Amino acid sequence: MSALRNPAVRLLAARSLRTHRKAWAAVFAAVVVTSTLLGALALAIGSAGLGHARVERYAAAPVVVAGDQEISWTTDPWGSEPTTVSAGLTERVRIPSAAVDVLREVPGVRAAVPDDTFVVRESGKGTGTGTAAGGGGAAYTGRSWEAAALAPYKLLDGREPRKAGEVVAGTGSGTGTGSRTGAGVRVGDTVAGRTVVGVADGPAAALYVTAQEARRLAGHPGAVDAVGILGEPGVPVDSLHARVRAALDGAGLKDTSVGQPLRALTGDGRGGAEHLAAPPARTELLQLLAAVSGTVLLIAVLVLSSLVAQALGQRGPERDLLLAVGATPRQVRAAAGREVTRVAGVAAVLGALAAVPTFLAAWSLLRARTGVVPEGLVLPTPPWLLASALVVAAVVVGLARLVVLFSTRRAGRAGKGAARRVSGLVLLVLGAAAAVTATTQGGEAAGAAAGAATVTLVSGCALLGPWIARGAMRILDGPLRRLGGAPGRLTAAGATAHSRRLGAALVPVVLVTAFALVQLTAGSTMGRAAETQARSATTADLAVSGTTAERVRKLPGVTAATDVLRSTVVLARTEAGTPRLDRLPVLGVDADGLKGTLDPGVVAGDLAGLAARGTVAVGADMADSLEARPGSTVALRLGDGTEKRLRVVAVYERSLALGEFLLPKAELAPHMTDPYPTRVLAATKDGATASGDPAVVPERVTTAGAELNGIVSAAVVTAIGALTVLSVLSTLALIGAGRRGELALLRQVGASVGQVRRMLGLEAGFLTVTGLLLGLVVAALPLTAFAWALTGGLPYLPPAQAALIAGTVVVTVAAGVFLPASVRRLRR
Repeated sequence: MSALRNPAVRLLAARSLRTHRKAWAAVFAAVVVTSTLLGALALAIGSAGLGHARVERYAAAPVVVAGDQEISWTTDPWGSEPTTVSAGLTERVRIPSAAVDVLREVPGVRAAVPDDTFVVRESGKGTGTGTAAGGGGAAYTGRSWEAAALAPYKLLDGREPRKAGEVVAGTGSGTGTGSRTGAGVRVGDTVAGRTVVGVADGPAAALYVTAQEARRLAGHPGAVDAVGILGEPGVPVDSLHARVRAALDGAGLKDTSVGQPLRALTGDGRGGAEHLAAPPARTELLQLLAAVSGTVLLIAVLVLSSLVAQALGQRGPERDLLLAVGATPRQVRAAAGREVTRVAGVAAVLGALAAVPTFLAAWSLLRARTGVVPEGLVLPTPPWLLASALVVAAVVVGLARLVVLFSTRRAGRAGKGAARRVSGLVLLVLGAAAAVTATTQGGEAAGAAAGAATVTLVSGCALLGPWIARGAMRILDGPLRRLGGAPGRLTAAGATAHSRRLGAALVPVVLVTAFALVQLTAGSTMGRAAETQARSATTADLAVSGTTAERVRKLPGVTAATDVLRSTVVLARTEAGTPRLDRLPVLGVDADGLKGTLDPGVVAGDLAGLAARGTVAVGADMADSLEARPGSTVALRLGDGTEKRLRVVAVYERSLALGEFLLPKAELAPHMTDPYPTRVLAATKDGATASGDPAVVPERVTTAGAELNGIVSAAVVTAIGALTVLSVLSTLALIGAGRRGELALLRQVGASVGQVRRMLGLEAGFLTVTGLLLGLVVAALPLTAFAWALTGGLPYLPPAQAALIAGTVVVTVAAGVFLPASVRRLRR
């Protein structure tokens, strides 16, 4: 009979579970929180993995032909097998107009409708930070009326447009609400200089024009955004798709940007041709969730291992007695495993149940934040996905059960811990090496190296906890004995005799301190440096949106103006032998208008060189990484995937604010879906903004999905912080529960309640001070390396946040030490 089925094992587990139920309460709470947090993350990853772009404009078209909005790069780093990496493109990849004629000849195709989207701007009052004559008003999405059949959007009032000055306006409803648009426009009104001749269902900010006018306003003759295919009645989608695919392959048609074969999209894939930002955002969300899940899992392993090991380690004499009276080591391990499985199993199931509402609430809040999740990104949550929380619960139980194998040893086999000491020292060396590596990296690589260093250093401290506690107590032994009186001598004696117990209490304090410091300081350091650079870089007196630099330069008193275009580029490079495609934000500017408006802090070369196409200015850190300097070339893929080899004309230092690359507006604009300036920066003669206008907001680029990243990171940091604080409380509660006999003995031999409480207070002070100092040391090394690599300075943490960390540790340690040893219990 196996040990698990042995009646003795069941009896031992049941009796022990009842006897030590208070000690297991701490483990129970930690497992519930861990299972909840990991389960919610698993649900989020599953939802993001199933995510797709919403199908709206092409709902009636079973097949949509469009360009490939994903670029790939294949290389064989260090002579290994060829590796392919991919990245999404945020600007429209267009297809040749010739595809329309080819598709109209495909059997089973009733209509092949070309579709272009463009922006129609209404002239009028300026908008944004500042006003100027000629500023733009409202912006509408323009399309041809024939493309409205792809949704389909139908007329509710009036007629279709027949000439250039006529438009059909949307109502903002898929079913229609009468002859008034969402903006209150009626048939006969004038919008964007055009007469409204009809009202249709569909987006309120949409204007439909004639096919000829649409081609003119789109501004890219010979190319279209996409082609919607309407099939003959009764033709299956699969058959239609196969015929379209064969026709495209036979014609050998390629997109107009990268020269890749055209794509024939069906189902949810059609949404990617509508909402260009949705697929890249989904990929970034998946990467972010995977990264934070790895961090949460590592911390959960540390917390659960410490708690379960502490709960079992307190029963060493009991285990030795069982072995002495005839129980086998296998029976003892099986009983402990059964005990842990019961506690962790119930807790994990409760955590899995709590993970569902936690995930749903977090997802709802995320969707409610306008602009955080890109428009059109659908994040589904099918009912069967909820089962993943139960899978995570099983994994958490398995982790807790695995700890038993390392926490139940034979009597007399405890050893001196040489392997543990060596492992801890190795981890400290590896953590220091990772921190040093961070100083030679930049951007995400530096952040990843600093994060790895923190986790490794904390793990090393966890293994070396008893020796660290013993060393710290040797330093404080003399002062405690001389200045603390009888409680001080009791504290010193207890700490010397129970260094392993003290080390177990110290580890979670170090963990919560180091983790909080790294997470909060890294963001504060980056944000402060970027804001400082943005303020120094933006020297304009006036910022205007909804217009162009050409118009602003004509205003009285304006001495210089530059358009600011925002787009992205994709950089292909290898890092530590691994190929990667990085999508980076860039600015497009007018070289002639930079003086007095934007100062990137040039350290080499001259920004005047940006007046010519085929040029680029590079941030100093990126230039060092690429070994680029003025006169060399840099290969970039622009927002629509077009590859360009650009000549470096300048290197600048304020890249945290302005991004790693500055391009001429004329180079960037042809490869943008909407090449209109985001805003215009202008310098004036008197150096002041227009009367009553707000101060100019410093120019600063942000990485794609930066706000989403910040929100998810903040939520996860809060959750992990709660888990680590719980681990401190649970560990100290376990230790307190295991030393009640010790405290009772002190009372019996004459120690007063006040003396015992002062002894506990000294222990709490020792744990707080040592934990804070050690956590600060552990965090300081990777943080200093990170800050030096990215900003050339020291890390920064706002005093209020530093006080919050210290206060949380003090309150948590005090509660963990004093609550298990209440006055009522001490007086028994």
